[in-house]
Amino acid sequence: MRQREARPRLIQALLDAFSLPDLRRRLLFTLGMLVIFRFVAHVPLPGVDLDALHELFERNQLLGMLDLFSGGAMRNFSVAAMGVYPYITASIIMQLLVPVVPGLRALSQEGETGRRRINQFTHWLTVPLAALQGYAQLALLRSQGIVGLSQPLPTLAIICSLAAGTMFLVWLGELITERGIGNGVSIIIFGGIVAGLPEMIGRGFIAKENPGGLVAFTILALAIIVFIVIFTEGHRRIPVQYARTAFRGGRMYRQSGSTHIPLRVNTAGMIPLIFAMSLMIFPGTIASYFASPEGMEPNFANTIMGWFDPNAALPLGLFYWGFYFLMVVAFAFFYTMVIFEQMDLARTLQRQGGFIPGVRPGKPTTDYLNQVINHITWAGALFLALVAVMPFMARELTDVAVLTLSSTGMLIVVGVALDTMKQIEAQLTMRRYEGFLK
Repeated sequence: MRQREARPRLIQALLDAFSLPDLRRRLLFTLGMLVIFRFVAHVPLPGVDLDALHELFERNQLLGMLDLFSGGAMRNFSVAAMGVYPYITASIIMQLLVPVVPGLRALSQEGETGRRRINQFTHWLTVPLAALQGYAQLALLRSQGIVGLSQPLPTLAIICSLAAGTMFLVWLGELITERGIGNGVSIIIFGGIVAGLPEMIGRGFIAKENPGGLVAFTILALAIIVFIVIFTEGHRRIPVQYARTAFRGGRMYRQSGSTHIPLRVNTAGMIPLIFAMSLMIFPGTIASYFASPEGMEPNFANTIMGWFDPNAALPLGLFYWGFYFLMVVAFAFFYTMVIFEQMDLARTLQRQGGFIPGVRPGKPTTDYLNQVINHITWAGALFLALVAVMPFMARELTDVAVLTLSSTGMLIVVGVALDTMKQIEAQLTMRRYEGFLK
């Protein structure tokens, strides 16, 4: 017993998890699916100049963001080059359509059956989105002289292969959700990001520039992780009381109880960062097709590229990152309101016989909850905006250019790690094992 208590709780919890046959099977299944994903990420498509492709990724920030969701597979233009990004796009579109389309709104209120139907629509929408994105990606690479194949049949084969790779990764993710541990699609993205960390750290050691800056960069990265954990786990508890009338043996009994509704400070998650990043990168990407080449007199397209270049010097850099900050705050409020409206907590409480002490049911409860969520969303929105501009702050404070901090990637890694730890904790708690989270 003393030996058990002397070990760190995290290590002991992992040992307890692997000592249970069913939980060990789930963990090994998850690791096996990640290994398969990494193999698929290195299956290349034909006709690609990899050296020119890597150079393009250094210049194009939009491709760098998409490569984040493919786990580095896009940088090698493999079968899984698009990762699960089309599925994420389809999921976001469906979430935005549910409160607008009456049929989808009715389906969302049908419980598990409705959610399965909406999930099926999401899968159907993923296929054309994957095909369109695959064609757009292929056209971009052709315009840069990276892909030489232009015949119709090879083009169709590459597009079908890219779409099939996306659907294969979505299927792997759903297998992890069903038979493994954690949210499968998030685990796939998590595995891709973590797989790229050794290469980035290796670049830092190989460069051997500014050792003090590298130390400061490491300390800042650890501080950001702590910051993300605090706000990811932060929530406001709304007290709720239940009062029901039950009839037993011809007599009436009044039953009561109390609980709380945890309203998360960061309800929107990483979605506002994705929205804002996409809109911030779009003008510069379009302008790059009309800009004058190097050595010629710059035109207005070159000016736009300078305004929307995240690596620009301080005057232009402040414009880009300041506008990015404001966009993240705006999208955080927008997406939080959309998600909160879909939850319809006031009607759910009234249907279940619950009420907030001191607040009348119905519209007063709705107004009270909206007021609370508006107040705490300010903290969540400012948190996301600060995390979004951390790459700029890290570069200016540490003067380290060889390493980059991906705010979206750090949010994904920390969020997925916390969610997976909680699921393991829940499995251990059901079996009366001591976990590592309170």
